[in-house]
Amino acid sequence: MTLNELLDTVPAYAKDLKLNLSTLLQQQELNEQQIWGTMAASAIASRNPQVLQTVLAEAASHLSPQALEAAKGAAAVMGMNNIYYRFQYLAKNPKYATLPARLRMNVLRTHGIDPVDFELWCTAVSAINGCGACVDSHEQVLRNKGMSEESILAAVRLASVIHGLATVFDTEAVAPSQTVPA
Repeated sequence: MTLNELLDTVPAYAKDLKLNLSTLLQQQELNEQQIWGTMAASAIASRNPQVLQTVLAEAASHLSPQALEAAKGAAAVMGMNNIYYRFQYLAKNPKYATLPARLRMNVLRTHGIDPVDFELWCTAVSAINGCGACVDSHEQVLRNKGMSEESILAAVRLASVIHGLATVFDTEAVAPSQTVPA
């Protein structure tokens, strides 16, 4: 299924998501690799099989194989790190921050793509996963590397819409809408 075919099945109550994604795919703040890597990493983090399969298939025509693997790597490592660092943040016990993580994170250095793009994808996944510590850390790295707040927010907008679509399709799998698609 293509992305347009998937969007054609969005129920009327979620029409805003469909319209937002169409607009966000045309935004000028991000380049094609940044857009599609964000989409891929966000779809992985959002975990809906329909959205994931559709976005990954479409992303493969916009990303190099290496960039697609890097987007998967960003989603994977942040899936782990977001739990670990969110725990540290939520626990409020300062001792946890002094203890070594003892978690392998080699993909942060070995992804083989533009480091700014990888950081952007890590930020988007961290926003989906709700890890304030990771959002703050990766957002700061992006700004230090010269990325504008507008571009960072553009990626987070994409992540939010992909997550919203995943929520819609999860809902529709359990409680199908009685209305016509938007």
